[in-house]
Amino acid sequence: MDTLTLPGTETMNLSAAELAALALSLAHLGAGPQAVTARRALARLVPDERQARSFATLLDPLDSETARRVRLLAQAITESRVVRVLYADERGKVSRREVEPVTTLVHGDHWYLVGWCRLRHGIRAFRLDRIMAVEPTEMQSRPHRADGFLPFQGRRAAA
Repeated sequence: MDTLTLPGTETMNLSAAELAALALSLAHLGAGPQAVTARRALARLVPDERQARSFATLLDPLDSETARRVRLLAQAITESRVVRVLYADERGKVSRREVEPVTTLVHGDHWYLVGWCRLRHGIRAFRLDRIMAVEPTEMQSRPHRADGFLPFQGRRAAA
């Protein structure tokens, strides 16, 4: 469980799923006035050094096109629907994937979609800045618990 400390208060423990929900909510807000207020409030949390980069990324508003894709992903997560994504890997190779989205999260300098990739038959983390398109489907995804999808703990996620 990740621990964040509020100034002048006791330690507040947030689970990975709770942090992911905060990240998704902030992404969904974009850069509007509510987002500014939410980011200012969240900035009052004092992360430890390991979390500082991720925290800075969380507080930085997404560009409008990425925020639009995140809203589609959030809807798919809420409705337990499969999405098709057009994804460019780190070498620039583009593939079309069907993904059962579980959550979004911030790790270091990047946002990620985490979910079950039907092509690779496993958990994958897709960098949002490498997702070129998101297409919702009517296909139902299987239930997945967000706490079981932590690709950055102990190993590097392959996407």
